[in-house]
Amino acid sequence: MHERKRNGGQLKNVGEAINPMIILSVPVTYIRGFIGRAFLMETNQSVPNFRVALSVEEIKGSYACSLDVFLGNIKVWTSGYFSQFYTTEKCVLELTKDGDLELKGPKEEVGWRSGTSGQGVERLNLLRSGNLVLVDELNLIKWQTFNFPTNVMLWGQRLNVETRLTAFPTNSSSFFTFEIQSDKVALYLNAGKWKYSYWKIKPTNNQKFSFVGLTSKGLEIYGDQFKKIAQLKAERTEPLRFLALENRTGDLRLYYFSPEKGKFESSFQAINRKCDLPLACKPSGICTFSDECSCIRLITSGDNFASDCNTGISNRFCGRNDVEMFELQGVSNVLESSNVIVHISEQVCADFCLDDCECEAALYIINSKECHLYGEIRGVKQIEKRHETKYMIKILRKNGERRGESSGLKKWALIVVGFADGLVIFVALGGLIYYVIWKKRNLPEPVNNST
Repeated sequence: MHERKRNGGQLKNVGEAINPMIILSVPVTYIRGFIGRAFLMETNQSVPNFRVALSVEEIKGSYACSLDVFLGNIKVWTSGYFSQFYTTEKCVLELTKDGDLELKGPKEEVGWRSGTSGQGVERLNLLRSGNLVLVDELNLIKWQTFNFPTNVMLWGQRLNVETRLTAFPTNSSSFFTFEIQSDKVALYLNAGKWKYSYWKIKPTNNQKFSFVGLTSKGLEIYGDQFKKIAQLKAERTEPLRFLALENRTGDLRLYYFSPEKGKFESSFQAINRKCDLPLACKPSGICTFSDECSCIRLITSGDNFASDCNTGISNRFCGRNDVEMFELQGVSNVLESSNVIVHISEQVCADFCLDDCECEAALYIINSKECHLYGEIRGVKQIEKRHETKYMIKILRKNGERRGESSGLKKWALIVVGFADGLVIFVALGGLIYYVIWKKRNLPEPVNNST
């Protein structure tokens, strides 16, 4: 990574305006993994402090130009979070005479702007909270990064109702959101038209949430008239620095800085078990009691497993002549679908999924007669067999035979769900098994395969 400091190596302190125009060169040739930064200003706090940088970074074979805010070595805000600005030759940051902060390329094309033209903006300031602001001559804030959250919330920052944090897992079209709503604070997995919650806090006594704020001790949730009605409390005494919605897992975590380790450590996490994470396993997978992923595989004929995990499982098919619903025994789903139909029977629930070409699974809650529809087989985990819910997946019919009536498929549900746990047990006891085999290698005995 290449870093460049402005003004003869001295970074500007908090409250000082930057030059009206700053230019960062873009490499002429392609350099894989290239990162070039010009740090423009910093807060005069103890390390780790906040710094602002103009950055050029190689992303997917091109060079992206962005304005970034760092806390130590953690990027806590970037102009390119939702949409990258790709450029060549140079990356230009300019505060125009009309008061608009802009990122430009070599031909004056604007790739990002603050939208503050005509509002009397005079300076770009970095506050001690890490909030990057544009102010007028009276020091009134006209634009601030706190109003454009990414996946990070800083100490002292507030999020009002109808705002959210967003995180993007790698190599996935789905994304996570942490949303502040009047009736709940929740984590969501978003996939196309489908939306699933997998963690939430709801107010009691018909109260309504108004906003959340991050303090040194936790995330505080407020109702009307600034009344605190809930809190996510940190598990350690060290003051918190930021909250993050994790891009890889979708978990929500609170972080403090550990001077002994010289890095940020987690002081709270919303989800403590792998199997409760929304993307714990690949599509058509089941997370088992041992927090391992097992594969849903259909029996094609006799007792033979399909070679592929998705073989026989419907993918965007519909029509009752071609597909049908099959119940998986001993599993449930950590995802709560927003596509819910109430006061219907189990059969009608199955029919809704059969007739919807984008539906791949359904969860039926017996007591409340609720039907939750799913656009993909994700979030499935093994549970102790209960009778409150029924989880069904859409599968292809074979030669007109109803798979759910075959003895092979009834056997399949038990085999697949227990497979990964059996594998883990085998690995854990590998040394003992090897010893027994070694002791009896000259005394072969018949193997009993019955279960």
